[in-house]
Parts: sequence; C-alpha cells; structure tokens
Amino acid sequence: MAGSERPRLLLVGGAGGFVGRALLPELETEYAIRSLHREPAPVETGRVEWLRGDVAGGVDWGRALSGVQVVVNLAWYRWASPERFDRLSIGLARLLDAATRARVRRFLQVSVPPAPEAMERSLPYLTGKRRFDRALAASGLSYRIVRPTMLFGPHDVLVSQMMRLMHRYPFFPMFGDGEYHVSPVAVDDLARLLRREAGRETVGTLDVGGPRRYRYRELTDGMFAALGKRPRYWRMSPRSALRLTRTMVFLGSTLLYPYEVEWLTSDLLGLPPFGGLDRPMQPVEPYLDAVAARLRGRRAG
Repeated sequence: MAGSERPRLLLVGGAGGFVGRALLPELETEYAIRSLHREPAPVETGRVEWLRGDVAGGVDWGRALSGVQVVVNLAWYRWASPERFDRLSIGLARLLDAATRARVRRFLQVSVPPAPEAMERSLPYLTGKRRFDRALAASGLSYRIVRPTMLFGPHDVLVSQMMRLMHRYPFFPMFGDGEYHVSPVAVDDLARLLRREAGRETVGTLDVGGPRRYRYRELTDGMFAALGKRPRYWRMSPRSALRLTRTMVFLGSTLLYPYEVEWLTSDLLGLPPFGGLDRPMQPVEPYLDAVAARLRGRRAG
C-alpha cells in the first residue's frame, strides 16, 4: 500500500520484547504503527507511535483502535500466576470485542504449537492462549493465528542462554536421550511472515517450523562445535529434569521452566519447514557462530 492508503497497525503488548524488536522495523516501511505496551522500546522511532498501557487492563480500546485496520497481538507471558494469566485473558477478550465492533480489517495472533494433551488441558500458559485463539477464530474477523516453534535471534531467551551455559560450565544438561526434534525459526523470519500475513486475506492457523528439523542432541552438539568444545553432557531423565527446573524456578531462575522441558521432550516442537516466504528462511548455524564469537571475545577480553 502507498500514501494515504497505508493502514495503521496496532501492536498490542510485547513490542518491547524479543519478537517486537524484530517486528517493528520490518513493518514500518509499509505501515504506520501504533504500539501499545508498558515501557518504550529503542526500536520505536520514525513511523511508530507508542501508547503506554497494559493489555491486561486499563486500556481505552476506542482510542487505541481509532483508525486501525490491522491488529497484531504479541502479548502473553512466558511464566506467571494463574491469576495474572486470567487478567491478561480478560484484557485480550476486551481487545477482541473492541476490534470486532471497530471492524478492523485483519487480526494476527502469535500463538504456540501444539503441546502434550495434559498440558493443553491444565497449564494456564496454554489454556488461556487457546481460549483466545478459539475466540478469534469465531469472531468473524479476517484472522491468522501464527504458531512458530523455537525462536532464535538477538536477545533470545533460549538458544544464546544455552550456549552461555556450555561456554561457562564443563557439562550441559541433556534431558533424556536427546532424540526428540526441534526446528528453530529466526525471529527475523517470523517478522517477515507477519508482515506478509498482515496484507493477506487467508484465514486459519499457520504452524511455522524453521528450514531444518534437527534431533535435539544434533543441535546441542552443533552449539558445542561452534564454541570449539567437545560435547560433554550431564544426563538426566525427563522426570529428574522436571524436578531440577522446579527447584530453579523456586530459587528465582527464569532460564527454563518445567513445562518447557515437558514440551521439548514430547517431540512436538520439530515442526516441518515453512516455505511460503519470498526468500529462504535463515539456518541457525550462522547465529550459533555469531553467539560463540561474542562469548569467546568476552572471555578473551
């Protein structure tokens, strides 16, 4: 779109987070952006209008949606109390109701891949998200629910943290046999996909895997290789890993949560490669090399 026909874009929450930092620069060449979250982000320049607010409550949706044609929701918590998830779910329901009444042209929801059935039934992280996904699908809006698997990129909370542990300690934990699968997706590729979907009319759910499906042990071996180290593992059963991560959370760690271990070892995160972008998706290996170079440089310094 060009000139006055460019739609306003409302980003609801998360624009200062991992995905948002990649998404805003990708979108601002085509859209005027209205970004709503609690704190300003360094990438909010140029065509980005920041509105202070919390999707979980206290938002004047009539004002926030004024003139908006496309809504992208990134807002969700990685870990929180059930009460906090409930407040966010209520806030998202209010957003969806307001977007429906405002007749926005398009609504994109960033969600997550399928999880083990017991988690889908009882984990607040998932039950609230799935409830909103279903409500969006039933809203009558033109919508797309995008479900990427493991993401990597600058400031990620998993891949770079794993490599820091490998760099710092002699052993790295291996949950089970490591034969389950992952297919990492570059956050920049997710941003490109969302920009594409914002301008399309296709509705439904879109699962997104990266360009290659790895055995988990194969990926971690590659991380060690990027660091110039021989793989050395502290092997533990999935049950022991759950006990370990529960203790870590109790002590205040945010590195890994118990549900993430269960999800990883369930072998549900190795989604097939997504081939619908205008150029090939980024492999993870150059990113591993870049992280390793930074870690080695820090040690040398």
